[in-house]
Amino acid sequence: MTVKKKSIFTSFALIAILVSNISYAQTVEVNEDSFKCLTEMAPVRGFFVDNLLGDLQSTLAAAKTVNGAVYPVGSVVQLVPTEVMVKREKGYNAVTKDWEFFELAVSEKGSEIAVRGAFEVVNKFGGNCFGCHIKAKPEFDLICEQDHGCDPITFEKEGKTITLTQQMIKGVQAMDPRCAAITQQDLLI
Repeated sequence: MTVKKKSIFTSFALIAILVSNISYAQTVEVNEDSFKCLTEMAPVRGFFVDNLLGDLQSTLAAAKTVNGAVYPVGSVVQLVPTEVMVKREKGYNAVTKDWEFFELAVSEKGSEIAVRGAFEVVNKFGGNCFGCHIKAKPEFDLICEQDHGCDPITFEKEGKTITLTQQMIKGVQAMDPRCAAITQQDLLI
């Protein structure tokens, strides 16, 4: 093998190693132990965040940016105990901007994943998670808040459409059975 061929081969080998290490380092493993009590997460404007890869500061920076940001891999975003979004590794699903949605069954014992995926998850209020989050303005990385372009959270009761208020959401958050007694102060909302 000539020096030039060895140099090219070595370059490709190094690139392959670097790419495989980057991909490996960014792989997000998600299981039932990945989810915790809301008050163990960082509160931001009425929702909660964490990062499964330990990069909570970058997740918080994205969440606190009012003009929008792309969340880092491993980010966990949760509004209520039974619904979660996790930012998966690059290439997980381009349509969902690499977010995976989860419906959880929660109890004092912890979290159980009832449904997970890109398009399959329907929340407790009857809405498809992706169907709502896709309406977020592009700069908000599928994160819904009141001014991000998403529809308000509604549900039907006795033939009436009810829109969830911030107070109702706080009430749902306060009922997280994975936590010890939660107070409104704990929720910091």
